[in-house]
Amino acid sequence: MTKITTAPVANGHEPHNISAILNYWDDPDDGSSPTPIYIGKGRITNERPHLPHRFTVADVTSREGDFTLDGQGFQYLQHPSHEKDFVDEQRIRDDYYPECAALLKQTTGARRVHIFNHKVRRGPTQWHHLGLQNLANRGPVTKTHVDQSYAGAELRLRWELPQDEADEMIRQGKRYQIINVWRPIRTVLKDPVAVADANTVPDEDLVSAIMVEDDYHGEQWVVRHNPAHRWYFKHGLSPNEVLLIKCFDSDRSVARRALHSAVEDPAYKDLESRQSIEVRCLVLYDD
Repeated sequence: MTKITTAPVANGHEPHNISAILNYWDDPDDGSSPTPIYIGKGRITNERPHLPHRFTVADVTSREGDFTLDGQGFQYLQHPSHEKDFVDEQRIRDDYYPECAALLKQTTGARRVHIFNHKVRRGPTQWHHLGLQNLANRGPVTKTHVDQSYAGAELRLRWELPQDEADEMIRQGKRYQIINVWRPIRTVLKDPVAVADANTVPDEDLVSAIMVEDDYHGEQWVVRHNPAHRWYFKHGLSPNEVLLIKCFDSDRSVARRALHSAVEDPAYKDLESRQSIEVRCLVLYDD
């Protein structure tokens, strides 16, 4: 079993905080719903209007252990993988998926992890505008979001599990989560992922939005701007580390979801495109 530790403390580290733009949903304030997103047939269509807002995004290096899945909704771990290049889709499923499942079971104590998809990103920052083949050039997502709304998490649970199992879990109130395992393929300097402390984001700032991917009709959160949101990232995250991002938790007593978005670090904006993989997981408990 791979040893899991929090990322190491760097002696004398000077934080690399950045002043960055985060794009929030442009709420028309008329009660209308956000524009749906459609993914499939080689492209993604994302025409939701967003507005830029500037935040300080704080570098967590030397204090990674201050952030946990249940405390803030995200967690940094050292976790080297046997897979290095992530170019073989079958090998990702056969070899890397079990690594991620073992990591989450060891970290959370869950009885089972069901992985439902993954996304490899190697494309440019403005990949949405590349036309019909933009999914082949998938890049960073530069809009604040959570992958599943509370209702969307149940939609995903019912899509992935047999009907009787999902019904029984919901009826008995068994805990389940959706957690993304986010890993650099190469050390990340350009377009790092920022995450927001769940305690600074009230539910009132979240707006449900339709996202359709092939035959799956899901629901995610878009986000209203609030200057009280507190954003974090780790500068120079390496391929031997992962960021766990909680998208949903049925337990209402802990952090339930973490906003996230890629952000542009002005110091590295001219570097080649970021390379990363995120694996999306249903995490299931006995109680």
